[in-house]
Amino acid sequence: MTGADARVVEFDDAGLGSWSEEEQFQVTQDRIVEYAAATNDPIAAHRAGEVAPPVFAIVPVFDTMLVPVLDVAPTDIFGRVVHGEQDFHFHRPIRPGETLTARARAIGYAGRANGSTITIHIETRSADGELVNEQYLTAFFRNIDAGRTVGAAAPGHKLDQALRGGDPIAEVPQHVDDDQTFRYAPASGDPVPLHLDEEVAKEAGLPGIIAHGLCTMAFASWAVLTEVGGSDVHRLRRFAVRFAKLVFPGDDLQTRIWKMNSGNGITTYAFETVRGADVVLSDGLAEIAD
Repeated sequence: MTGADARVVEFDDAGLGSWSEEEQFQVTQDRIVEYAAATNDPIAAHRAGEVAPPVFAIVPVFDTMLVPVLDVAPTDIFGRVVHGEQDFHFHRPIRPGETLTARARAIGYAGRANGSTITIHIETRSADGELVNEQYLTAFFRNIDAGRTVGAAAPGHKLDQALRGGDPIAEVPQHVDDDQTFRYAPASGDPVPLHLDEEVAKEAGLPGIIAHGLCTMAFASWAVLTEVGGSDVHRLRRFAVRFAKLVFPGDDLQTRIWKMNSGNGITTYAFETVRGADVVLSDGLAEIAD
């Protein structure tokens, strides 16, 4: 199916801006330890469960994050949805022993001939109402044309292509283990069979099981933190990527980092994760407090 053959679907504007019901999540030290191990995170404080790695922020919101899509898109096109982009804005790290509350809302959509997006805004708060993090999830519907653009998009984070012409300040080699998806699925709470069942993956037209995109994002996060963030998650203010290509168990990856600018106590870095010539995470952006 080409862009010209895209199915035209009407999205429901009335579903925009409506918060989902709140979901609570109890953070345990063991769950943080499990997540760090499942993402090959080398940072000692994460491995010990003293503080959560940044992409762990997806775990408390997993049951909530896509609920608002149901308010906007018809259910019969859910088979065409993929995770397009993820953008974390951190107010502080997640700590063991706390109870978090998550809620989400669709804030806008954009119709295009080759596929349409819905932007989801997610909030995570502590038991006393403190805002812990905000997230922007972009859901992409392949070959669905919503016909128009309504509401807000996620904040931009496109990589300046001029940076790619220069040498990165750091390059971090990484390897996706053969059992990576089987460790990441329970640690993250993501049981999607495409990551765990070869037959299901092949029936979906894939060569085999695929790695979780957020696991690859977690790889990139510890690469950035160890190279330019002093391995200190408390300094990370924003971390965003676009999921560009599938990653498979056994893949050898490399995360490349470029310094962009500094100001107001924040240094901004661009990054991407590649597999050989293929960019698997693109438009990476990290903001780190000095």
